[in-house]
Amino acid sequence: MMKRIVYWFRNDLRLHDNEGFTRAVQQADEVLPVFVFDPKLFDELPDLGFRKTGIFRANFLIECVADLRRNLRNRGAHLIVRVGNPATVLAELAQQIGASAIYASKEVTSEETDMESSLSKRLKPQNIDLELFWQSTLYHVRDLPFAIAQLPDVFSQFRNQVERRAKVRSTFEDPVRVRLVPEVDPGDMPSITTFGFPGEMKTDIRRAVPFKGGETVALERLESYLWEKELIKTYKETRNGLVGENYSSKFSAWLAHGCLSPRLIYEEVMRYEAERVKNDSTYWLIFELIWRDFFRFVALRFGDRLFKASGIKHDIQKRWRRDNDLFIRWAEGETGIPFIDANMRELAQTGFMSNRGRQNVGSFLVKDLGIDWTWGAAWFESLLVDYDPCSNWGNWNYTAGVGNDPREDRYFNIYSQATRYDEKGAFVKHWLPELTQVPAQKVHLVSALNRREQEEFGVALGDTYPMPIINPGKWLKR
Repeated sequence: MMKRIVYWFRNDLRLHDNEGFTRAVQQADEVLPVFVFDPKLFDELPDLGFRKTGIFRANFLIECVADLRRNLRNRGAHLIVRVGNPATVLAELAQQIGASAIYASKEVTSEETDMESSLSKRLKPQNIDLELFWQSTLYHVRDLPFAIAQLPDVFSQFRNQVERRAKVRSTFEDPVRVRLVPEVDPGDMPSITTFGFPGEMKTDIRRAVPFKGGETVALERLESYLWEKELIKTYKETRNGLVGENYSSKFSAWLAHGCLSPRLIYEEVMRYEAERVKNDSTYWLIFELIWRDFFRFVALRFGDRLFKASGIKHDIQKRWRRDNDLFIRWAEGETGIPFIDANMRELAQTGFMSNRGRQNVGSFLVKDLGIDWTWGAAWFESLLVDYDPCSNWGNWNYTAGVGNDPREDRYFNIYSQATRYDEKGAFVKHWLPELTQVPAQKVHLVSALNRREQEEFGVALGDTYPMPIINPGKWLKR
């Protein structure tokens, strides 16, 4: 009897180094590759009034799936696309074609693992297996030198142990030909209007990088960053940049959707070090991939604590403010603190923000305004093209001081950060054109401008640019 396997693509939207899909192709006579858009992902969050997934990531995800469909077609197959509850859709498809199993990527956070359980329950009475593959991290979970329950609380300890005692597995080859189950209607690709977004997505010409979804563009970016432009060799010095396409790797959006394998990046960096140059910068890119792993393993260990206001630490003493007006001023980049506003407007206009920006706006929301950090994490979830539940909520835990590493609970002096990382005010002026004429030495503290200076520099505080919602003078005293 012919063996058929359904392959459920999730956050692994690639053909390179995809163990689950490669094994399905090797072990089955025919494979049915499927992607299911879950409309729940685009719902409005009941208490907060904005969508769980906003337009930037919705558009990026559709591009990723369309690219995967093209790449499968080039291998003689097709991607079956559906909109609905993944557990229901997949169980029906598996039954319809007489599949013996569904293969998929293993996820770690609750919404995804709940979906795995729901699917498993539906498949049991039909005697169909669900086989899940761990394929999102640099280090495989089974290769860690400790049990997940013994995961070190401190990142440096985690890094030292895995670097000394764990090996990165080799990447899997792409399947060259895929034998497809023939009789299933492939279905139409949805557009952003399917999920209730306006038909046209406006792109802001000021954006740092024109993120386009899909494995094809991801591999081009990897090739360009390492081999063509050789930007990797200065990564450590440039990674805190704020303006432009080249200051950091920008791999994050493709990593988050699984269009790019961390192990492939690792292999390419090793090859680059062997053939071109090995330095602190080449290592630092791997270092950032290990951070990404750490947050995924933290999520695996602590589960839903990651998403609760009390955090990983289960700190129920901390009291958070739930001030809607202040939160909206922060979210819309109307705080009157230029460095915060520029970063928040970049996020709102493009779905991206630098790592340096994320640390500063996070610290400002929770430490200076005292607002519930989970609101900030949810806002990032909605807007970020590179949203990854483990990294996003893990980083916010630390920002709020409810993570499990006490040394990560840092306060950011926004003024000193702004003058250090945006010394000439180029980034602030890029996103706040109303401050274009303000000289560099004054632009990070516009609230201190007197009336004559305001007239001279074309700024009217409280009119063309808001008065600050906190007194920035405290940063000058520190």
